[in-house]
Amino acid sequence: MAKVAANYVCQSCGTSYSRWSGRCEACGEWNTITEEAAREAAPKGLSGKGGRKLEFVDLTEPATDEAERRLTGIAEFDRVTGGGLVRGSALLIGGDPGIGKSTLLLQVAAAVGSPTAGGGHTAYISGEEAVAQIKLRAGRLGLATPNVQLAAATSVRDILASLDRTDTPDIAVIDSIQTMYIDNLDSAPGTVAQVRASAAELIRVAKRRGFTLLLVGHVTKEGLIAGPRVLEHMVDTVLYFEGERGHQFRILRAVKNRFGPTDEIGVFEMTDGGLVEVANPSELFLAERRGNVSGSAVFAGIEGTRPVLVEIQALVSPSPLATPRRAVVGWDSGRLAMVMAVLEARCGLAFAGNDVYLNVAGGLRITEPAADLAVAGALISALSGLPMPENLVSFGEVGLSGEVRAVGQREQRLKEAAKLGFTEALLPPRRGRREGTAETPRLHEIAHLHDLADFLGVGNAPRRRRS
Repeated sequence: MAKVAANYVCQSCGTSYSRWSGRCEACGEWNTITEEAAREAAPKGLSGKGGRKLEFVDLTEPATDEAERRLTGIAEFDRVTGGGLVRGSALLIGGDPGIGKSTLLLQVAAAVGSPTAGGGHTAYISGEEAVAQIKLRAGRLGLATPNVQLAAATSVRDILASLDRTDTPDIAVIDSIQTMYIDNLDSAPGTVAQVRASAAELIRVAKRRGFTLLLVGHVTKEGLIAGPRVLEHMVDTVLYFEGERGHQFRILRAVKNRFGPTDEIGVFEMTDGGLVEVANPSELFLAERRGNVSGSAVFAGIEGTRPVLVEIQALVSPSPLATPRRAVVGWDSGRLAMVMAVLEARCGLAFAGNDVYLNVAGGLRITEPAADLAVAGALISALSGLPMPENLVSFGEVGLSGEVRAVGQREQRLKEAAKLGFTEALLPPRRGRREGTAETPRLHEIAHLHDLADFLGVGNAPRRRRS
């Protein structure tokens, strides 16, 4: 029998090495490489003898009932998953500790078991809480349905013995995957080998039996799901539950979905009775906005397939420090530095010697570059002390030469602004054919940041050279 070579795996990123090292060359972490039991190598010259012949299906044949979706009854959750849960699929839900992942999945389990959603059966298996603790949370949330079966277990062998049968539940919730372990592995629960092997066994049973598997995943201090990166490749859908502790809003965001659009969001509000759906997030994000205040701009953004209006706040104040502060909440700090540099170089506005603070009100994190124009407007307004018009929305991408570039889904942004009562819009010029409807706000098309400074009444900005 050939000797099995030792296998050393980084517990932070999952990279394998043939010998131990103090520092992982892939992720740069120290003291994260540990020895794990290696599997025996496959025999050489492996051929098709003894294997099972695959059954190929023509692409033109109609889909089977495996693609059938089950609505949970929670509209925001169904929106993020692409229209409901697909049979035999595996979903991974990550988020910060205490953000509400277990509360969300317990409400989803109870909603699936309600008569309005078809009375589906759910198995809720927790490796972090006892059954009595889960019942206390359910009682606080007012959830009571016999279709949700609770269990406390961490052994994957015991879980498979309960799920791998003909009368499987419609949905199985594992809270969390980092607490599960397989007894034939020497490593501790939560390590790369245990997380990878446990997830693979659970996903295999879910796809063979046809039930939906919901896995809860912890996140690292960087905000990524703990464990090997291959875990996100193994599942069909990856959802992140985001939110600030000081805000009552929670954002469920899809970053991967094989059965629906990515970057779709669902908005919830955390209350004493659990998570409540927010049907119109734009109205909620702007509920506490005060008009006629300098440094405030309303951005018409797109999150997935829905338009969302949020307030962007900027504050510019003299700094007593040699190196002024640059603080950002809800946006990319590198992009803020770029917009400030463009305003200084192309418009002659001086931010040196001033502390600059930027905040996206409501706890929402914006990633699309269409927010550049709203951020530039908020910065100019905060620096000059001149407020932007109260009923104005803005969107557009800013280039390094100061030009304002067009962005997609223009009509959806304008319709959402008109629905909330905004009468004016600041946006880049339309490329090609022009259209207008009576319902859209009055448009102010600007091609350069100079036009934005002139619109806000900042007259000391130098004119750009025209060729």
